[in-house]
Amino acid sequence: MQKKALGRGLESLISSLVVNKVEAGETVVTIPLNKIKPNRFQPRNKFDEEKLQELADSIKKYGLAQPILVATSIVPGEYEIVVGERRYRASKLAGSKDIKAIVKQSVDDEQKLDLALIENLQREDLDPIEEAKAFKRLIEEFGHTHEQISEVVGKERSVITNILRLLSLPEDIQLLISEGKLSLGHGRILAGIEDEKRIREIVVQILNEKLSVRTVEKLASVLKYEKKPAKEKKQEIELIHLKEEIQRKLGTKANISGTSKKGKIEIYYYSLEDLERIVSRLKF
Repeated sequence: MQKKALGRGLESLISSLVVNKVEAGETVVTIPLNKIKPNRFQPRNKFDEEKLQELADSIKKYGLAQPILVATSIVPGEYEIVVGERRYRASKLAGSKDIKAIVKQSVDDEQKLDLALIENLQREDLDPIEEAKAFKRLIEEFGHTHEQISEVVGKERSVITNILRLLSLPEDIQLLISEGKLSLGHGRILAGIEDEKRIREIVVQILNEKLSVRTVEKLASVLKYEKKPAKEKKQEIELIHLKEEIQRKLGTKANISGTSKKGKIEIYYYSLEDLERIVSRLKF
């Protein structure tokens, strides 16, 4: 389940960076577009041309509704985008010569990546592979833990881990996920399969037969079972038979989890009378 941090708005998430503009002495300024460079840490690799044109048409007609956020560059007189690259690109497309911006005097590289990542996630502009690569950069370049990324982007730590696992897939399959031909759910299951040949076979099935995530999950479970040693399979079959025997004798649902060496038995009841009946059969 996703945390609700993103719903609060970008500025509340990054209050330590984008503080009250009056208190910080910041003002909205107009900067020539040719003096602004894209964010080197922009996690998004592609921009929807149709949507970009729609925004450009809107800017032509109504102007820019919200200034972008920039930081001073190491090159005197130049700036680097922190948040708002889409608005920057659309303004260029609209034929604008300059753009309104808020200038942050000191934003480090880690903050630039964090902010660009948050903005794109809020707008749902990143595909799962772009997200995974952005998370990987936060880990490798800035030493973030999965828990820290979770706090930054407002997603559960397990979600971060599952998204990062997509990068273990072959690049051509990652591309299918980026293009939306395979879903995040499909990718998560495929990333748990070690045999690349089998991964590719399942991908072909998904594309040709339009397999659901649940169906692929079942295929992966069967594959996992097939790879188990014969002795382990035999033990599992014996446990299944024992579970069925317990269910038959007690007249209720039961479950055995574990191995032949240790585990647990669960017996289900659905009313007090049902429980008394089961206890009677167990002769307690």
